[in-house]
Amino acid sequence: MKNRILTFIFCVISSLTFAQKPTFEIKYSEQLAVFVFIQNLSENYPENVFKTEFNKSIYNTEKYKNLITKFDKLSIDYSYEFEEFPNGSKIPMQTRDILKKNLIETENLKDFKLRSIGIVTNKTLNELTEIITEFKPIYNELIYDPNKEKFEQQILDISKYSIENKIENYFETGLVFYNSSWDNSIPFKIAFYPLPYSQGFTAQAFYNNFISAIQTNLKDYKDLFSVMLHEIFHIIYNEQSLEVKTEIDKNFNENKSKSSNYAYQLLNEVLATSLGNGYVFEKLDGKIDAGEWYNRKYINLMAKQIYPLVNEYISQRKPIDKNFIDNYIKQYEENFPNWINELDNIMAYRYVISEDEKYFDIIDQKYRYCSSANYETEITESSIEKMKKTSLTKLIIISKNNKEKLNLIKKEFKELNNWKFNSENDFNYKILLEDKSQLIIVNQKKSKAEILIKKLETENK
Repeated sequence: MKNRILTFIFCVISSLTFAQKPTFEIKYSEQLAVFVFIQNLSENYPENVFKTEFNKSIYNTEKYKNLITKFDKLSIDYSYEFEEFPNGSKIPMQTRDILKKNLIETENLKDFKLRSIGIVTNKTLNELTEIITEFKPIYNELIYDPNKEKFEQQILDISKYSIENKIENYFETGLVFYNSSWDNSIPFKIAFYPLPYSQGFTAQAFYNNFISAIQTNLKDYKDLFSVMLHEIFHIIYNEQSLEVKTEIDKNFNENKSKSSNYAYQLLNEVLATSLGNGYVFEKLDGKIDAGEWYNRKYINLMAKQIYPLVNEYISQRKPIDKNFIDNYIKQYEENFPNWINELDNIMAYRYVISEDEKYFDIIDQKYRYCSSANYETEITESSIEKMKKTSLTKLIIISKNNKEKLNLIKKEFKELNNWKFNSENDFNYKILLEDKSQLIIVNQKKSKAEILIKKLETENK
């Protein structure tokens, strides 16, 4: 098969007598697979099957280890915000994702370079393609070729499964529920690659693409497709119009519940889980999944909690509205009233200011799950003003000029007007602000900040 590109269009375009349906294409992209392979060899990645196979191979030499290090240092990560949208409601553009998209949608690295010029510098683009070229035969020898027969049969089986289960209908269900839209002339491209010796798989969706590793022993595809639709629902949510996102933002902000902000922060992942791992799985399997829907308790429990409401809206073909949002917030507050105080929950959405950068690493290690994070190294009027413009959890760590910095913070937050403190003592202080985000102040004089943060966790259990 030329270039080992396997493409199966499994949702055909309807005849002219019917409206055009969304079109999905399943394919194997060798270029993307090699890119993902190299990413997984990085020292920054946890242990994985790709790293294991590479490390025990004859290619585990200085030459290739240096290329992996060079890959890690390539400047391919840039982004820009869609500033007219409510804060945090639309995913920023990410250049790494655009490069992956171009790897999927081109059949050779020459075309990839032509399509990708201007996204990163030409020097970076050339170095990236050279590294992919070097690792292509290694990837094929270690991963693809030993699993080729099984994987290609899986692609055929997955394509057949998608036709039989009319997967495009779930996409259209999502469009109605999210009150979103999609140009059906734009195909949705789904790229799989083999994952040997594994019990789980990874998945990601961006723009008009879904990518996923699939275990070479996978026979039952309902889990794969429920996860795939979960990720695609994120794209549908992201594609809501400015008017729809503004209305949703308004409904959350005007709700009187003290939980409304953190319920909002959880919304995107909860809805995708309730629809994908709840609704889609139930339709494919004939019964609801009795296990965990998501490996994070806040998302898992809330997705299950609102599933009856989601199911009701889907069955009535109703889009998200104010009544849905008010009901969602009410269920969050009544069933999980203390979640707005649990650091493991609220620190997933964080804005941290610390003049000592080592505390960023401490925070990242302690709160590994992170949906949104900003970091600043100066405690100034300007940096605090930037922090106040977001509804993220606000953590300020003071470790020098304590009295001066504490007075500045007190001046900047009106909720602290009556606050009294002793700048010479170690302490934690937490308060729910008017925007319903938590402000956490850590004053560090003698104790280590990680000890003070641990103490804060204990106090709020």
